Amino acid sequence: MKVDVEPANFIEDFIVEDLESGRYHYVYTRFPPEPNGYLHVGHSKSLCINFGIKEKFRGRCNLRFDDTNPVKEDVEYVDSIKEDIRWLGFEWDRELYASDYFEQTFEYAVKLIKNGAAYVCDYSAEEIRLTRGTLNEPGKESPYRNRSAEENLELFYGMRDGKYPDGSKVLRAKIDMASPNINMRDPVLYRILRAHHHRTGDKWCIYPMYDFAHPIGDALDGVTHSICTLEFEDHRPLYDWVTAQCGFEMPPRQIEFARLNIKNTIMSKRYLKKLVDTGFVSGWNDPRMPTISGMRERGYPPEAIKEFCARVGVAKANSEVDPSLLEFCVRERLNLTADRAMVVEDPLEVMIDNLADDEAREFDVINNPNNEDSGTHKVVLRKKIYIDSSDFSLDPPPKYKRLTEGGTVRLKGAYILRHVATELNPDGSVKRLRCEYIEDSQQGGANAGMKVKGTVQWVSAGDAADVALYKYESLLVDAKDGVTDFNERLNPDSLKVVRGAKAEPFALEKEPGTAFQFMRMAYYKYAGAEADGVPKFYRIVELKDSYNKK
Repeated sequence: MKVDVEPANFIEDFIVEDLESGRYHYVYTRFPPEPNGYLHVGHSKSLCINFGIKEKFRGRCNLRFDDTNPVKEDVEYVDSIKEDIRWLGFEWDRELYASDYFEQTFEYAVKLIKNGAAYVCDYSAEEIRLTRGTLNEPGKESPYRNRSAEENLELFYGMRDGKYPDGSKVLRAKIDMASPNINMRDPVLYRILRAHHHRTGDKWCIYPMYDFAHPIGDALDGVTHSICTLEFEDHRPLYDWVTAQCGFEMPPRQIEFARLNIKNTIMSKRYLKKLVDTGFVSGWNDPRMPTISGMRERGYPPEAIKEFCARVGVAKANSEVDPSLLEFCVRERLNLTADRAMVVEDPLEVMIDNLADDEAREFDVINNPNNEDSGTHKVVLRKKIYIDSSDFSLDPPPKYKRLTEGGTVRLKGAYILRHVATELNPDGSVKRLRCEYIEDSQQGGANAGMKVKGTVQWVSAGDAADVALYKYESLLVDAKDGVTDFNERLNPDSLKVVRGAKAEPFALEKEPGTAFQFMRMAYYKYAGAEADGVPKFYRIVELKDSYNKK
């Protein structure tokens, strides 16, 4: 049949080829996480590919948990994965588990034994490893390889019934110990493992290996295209062997793509779990974590993550992406959606001499100049205000474009301010400034066109709220020659908290979770309050854009 879809990458090329050749008559994918940790940003690429194919080819996509290792798996991880997928805007057709098929998988193993394609081996894991061979040398056959089908069946049923201790026996495929692909050298299909399973409890004391359960699950689900990352390319012959030996008439086609690697970003669930367990981070959803839940907590929009995956694209060769691309996508999205607010990080007191103590001037400020429906909010100018200490200099460097002695600067959304005097502390530091506003210098006023050095954010002292600013950096510092251990690259300054910052009331009028652009600073998320009631904001991404759009 002719497919009316324009393929966008090599995976979609294969799918179109399969549909037009009649190999498959529909498209069915799946996202198959192991519930042994939270999803990280690398998983978002697989999610976008699998669910994107579902949408583009009007097919289906399952969520199937590969829960074959109860030692590492937990219902907490199951729940977090489902929450993350929904937050990204995806919805699966069926929620399935490898454990749904434990009985069928066991029966397929029995079938292999009866057909002479599998045998029970008494080798330990270490003995199997030592006899597997190398890339240049063939492996050595197990002395248990030629047991009869009857003996293997008796032993395998005994394994299931708990007659043997953990690690004493395994079921192995009988393939080829001289195969150039080490994965085909009699791989283990089942092992004895007494561990409580989050769904089946203590019913089973043997569990199938991933490479055995996974293709069976795909085939039983009716999956047409099993899309996975490149590290499974060498496992594809085993995938095809399992589906063939089990007798599936229309087995899935496995297609591999390059996984998402981001510079200075930890993409190992094992190591991310270590950071959680050791307390280096506050949890899987710590805003520094590259987990999807961490990014959600930090304030990343889901649309930005999906746009990032689209820009990275689908490739066959592994590469490393600069994190500035992700930050660019986040910034681009927030630029359209985040309201603007004024916050002063390091407050410097300014007295406006030509305003009375009880006088107040109101100004309307546009919430978001990139969104005509965003509306406005009012800011109030009073006699005592704060500007950031970095916006005044007694000894300005060249090209300094802020307030200086005798100079002028515009207060964002309000008047132009002229410096009158500087009051110093005993140590010579600046205590406060005295200034005057210039009449009719607000937008639309007669003096609005006066040339000034720059525009600064400000807050009125009587209205401002003390807030805490959480400033996040990468968990890893740049790699150095010969330093590959994550422990040696952990960034001790990945979180800095600034207290005593002053925010205009507008920043606290929204619900927690709202993103703002703090003018001339960064994008921040309102994250509720600290234990002492002080409002806190998480820095999502800086305004500076280091990504080259070209």
